[in-house]
Amino acid sequence: MVRAIVGANWGDEGKGKITDVLAAESDIVIRFQGGSNAGHTIINEYGKFALHQLPSGVFHQHITNVIGNGVALDIEKFLKEVEALAEKGVCPRILVSDRAQIVMPYHVLFDRYEEERLGGKSFGSTKSGIAPFYSDKYAKIGFEICELFDEKTAYEKLKDVLAVKNLLLKQLYHKPILDVDEVFTELLILRDRIAPYLGDVFQFLRRALKDGRKILLEGQLGALKDPDFGIYPMVTSSSTLAGYGAVGAGLPPYCITDIIAVVKAYSSAVGAGAFVSEIFGDEAHQLRMRGGDAGEFGATTGRPRRMGWFDCVASRYGVQVQGATQVALTVVDALGYLDEIPVCVGYEADGKVLRDFPTTPTLRRCKPVLERLPGWGVDVRGIKRYGDLPAECRNYIEFIESQLGVPITMVSVGPGRDELIYR
Repeated sequence: MVRAIVGANWGDEGKGKITDVLAAESDIVIRFQGGSNAGHTIINEYGKFALHQLPSGVFHQHITNVIGNGVALDIEKFLKEVEALAEKGVCPRILVSDRAQIVMPYHVLFDRYEEERLGGKSFGSTKSGIAPFYSDKYAKIGFEICELFDEKTAYEKLKDVLAVKNLLLKQLYHKPILDVDEVFTELLILRDRIAPYLGDVFQFLRRALKDGRKILLEGQLGALKDPDFGIYPMVTSSSTLAGYGAVGAGLPPYCITDIIAVVKAYSSAVGAGAFVSEIFGDEAHQLRMRGGDAGEFGATTGRPRRMGWFDCVASRYGVQVQGATQVALTVVDALGYLDEIPVCVGYEADGKVLRDFPTTPTLRRCKPVLERLPGWGVDVRGIKRYGDLPAECRNYIEFIESQLGVPITMVSVGPGRDELIYR
């Protein structure tokens, strides 16, 4: 059985917690796309962790945690995460695809330099090298880890690549050029350090499917950051959709039979782009400080997230493009301070009310159509059964469910593993 956990919004929906919980029922957890540009926050008996490269199954000893070929692998950050876990007594089983491509040192530099060059028109990048990495991957000048074991060929390739990179550094960005020998020496050191984790993930998964093992795919960011179906161009550089899990992990697409879309009970986003239900000032600050386990701040950057009310239009669309079979609704507890909760039920643009998520040019002109629902005015943390939630809270959840058109099967009322209500 293969199931996927993916985001239906802008990312930061709480996928890490849901993956951590459901990993207990799995044999293998796979990261299949993205890189270190976003993190999953997990709180458990070992402490509080922000995972960036590692799958969220690393806290379960029975699981094999896989970095798939679709991941932008920053080897140095990967190794630092492994070391940080070991310091807490966590020593997971990890397998990294030898087909995964490497975030090169110059990818991070180019990411930073391009954001500087763009100034006020920047994309709000985390400067983790992700866009330059995927640009090189699809321009066929990236480096798979396995290539570094053929040192002569890899060196010649790097020399050719740096000839172009150095031209850009000198002429476009006016920055120091790179020395091929220094870069290559650094790569070989990283290669040798990650070598014990490498393997043929494709064949490993073929055997796992044959043996009937339970596989969990873990997505990064959310549907609205997908380069094809998101708010382009303010998106990430790899597909955030469950369907890409087949490619980024190396699985037959028909094997993915259960897709859990994680949806936040309000809206939040990091980075630029249209955000119709966004709120500002003290209203946003109040919600931001109550969200998540320690406020709504990026797990990777620490940046305060942009805040908004629940967006039925965007969330329904996100659930649809993910192909969700069920929904996990998270951070419901954050709304307990409100006597009345606005919900965005439509977009007004050019004198019309839209119920379907539009393309980006139209989205930029949209204003929210709000409906106000009664709040419950109490803290719901600690409640274990759905029927014990306040009636207003259940009405809010069921209203969202009716708008999404997909059953909400899990409701998170706190950051801990046990703060999850099943319906």
